[in-house]
Parts: sequence; structure tokens; C-alpha cells
Amino acid sequence: MTSVHVAPGDAIGILGGGQLGRMLALAAASLGLDVHIFTPEADSPASRVAARTWRAPFEDGDALSEFARTIKLATIEFENIPVTAIHHLAARGCPVRPGARSLATGRDRFVEKSFLAEIGVPPVPFAKIDAAGDIAPALARLGGKGVLKTRTSGYDGKGQLRIDGASDPAAAWEAINRRPAILESWVDYQAELSVIIARGPDGATAAYDIPRNQHDGGVLRTSTV
Repeated sequence: MTSVHVAPGDAIGILGGGQLGRMLALAAASLGLDVHIFTPEADSPASRVAARTWRAPFEDGDALSEFARTIKLATIEFENIPVTAIHHLAARGCPVRPGARSLATGRDRFVEKSFLAEIGVPPVPFAKIDAAGDIAPALARLGGKGVLKTRTSGYDGKGQLRIDGASDPAAAWEAINRRPAILESWVDYQAELSVIIARGPDGATAAYDIPRNQHDGGVLRTSTV
């Protein structure tokens, strides 16, 4: 992976136009960088503070090609970006950080947790769920209580459902729209912390201070450092 130098006046691209994109755009602007947002949404939070917005589906190859020509590099603001969009930008000489491999791993809960287990970072015990019939036996193996989560596109409590032995597996499967999922065992925890580390192409790392998170209704409300 090669380094890309950016300087005040350069434009960087962000795939996604949500609140995280907005905060990222504001931080980039404070460094003198212009930000171009690529999003299918109208009037997105990030577009309100960006120099330019490209509104098109992430699958629109022509729009992505034009977007790539206006920026020096690109990043993503959340994991629900199609990996094909990253490949398309990279094929046109536009570096994307994080790259397609990282995105493909992080956007799918089953792939992500399997990867962590393989490298010796054990996640919460989990099982792959491909049909309603998988739920009851998996729940029994995992202690009788857990959280059913879609493998992709779930965030802020979306695509998630708490279940136990009294739950109807068929109803639970319908509640997540019969989408490929994982079942995580329930964990009684005291707190959730976020460990955030940035790594450059040269291998150098920088760690943020560790925040403690507070959720309400499955949605992150505050992070306190």
C-alpha cells in the first residue's frame, strides 16, 4: 500500500453522507481540505458541510468514475458501502482507505467475527443463521438467550432482535426480513468501550483516547472520554 500526500486545497472523497461523514468533513475542512460527498441520499447531513456532493447510487459506475477524477483519495463513512464501489474507484487510480479487503471483512458480521476468532481475538460466542430452522438449535448451544442480528446493514438497533427460549423462531426470522444473520449469545456486561486505532500505509499507528459508550434503545447516545 503506497502513501498518498494531501495538502490544503486538495479534495478528498467520502462515500456516504451520514452523520459520521459530516463530522469527518468538518475535521477535513479544519485542515484546509475540500470534501466531496458521494451518496444516494438527498439533503444528507454530510452534504450540508461539503464543498461538493455527488448524488447517485453506489452502483453507478459512470458517476463513480467522475467522482474519482475530482478527488485525490477517498474513504468511507460507514460499513454499508458495496465493495464493488471501492474496486471501481481503485481501478481508476483513486486510492481508498480503508480498502476493499477491510470493508469486505467489516461489513459482514459473520465474516468479521470469524476473522477475529482466526487471529486470536475471541468474540462473543455466535452461530451462523441461514433459516428459521437454525435458530432454536443455535440458541440452545449458546445458553438459551441471545441477540439475532442481520449479517449486513444493521446499525443503531436496526436488524437486531433479542430472543430466548420462549421466542418463536419463525416470528424472529420474519422480524429480520428472513435475511442471513448471526445469533450472538447474551452477555451481561458492565460497560462498552471503543478502542480506536488509525494505521498509516507505513505501518505507523496512532490510538485515540478510549471512550465509554452509553446506549438507549439499541442506539448509541453518548461516548464519554
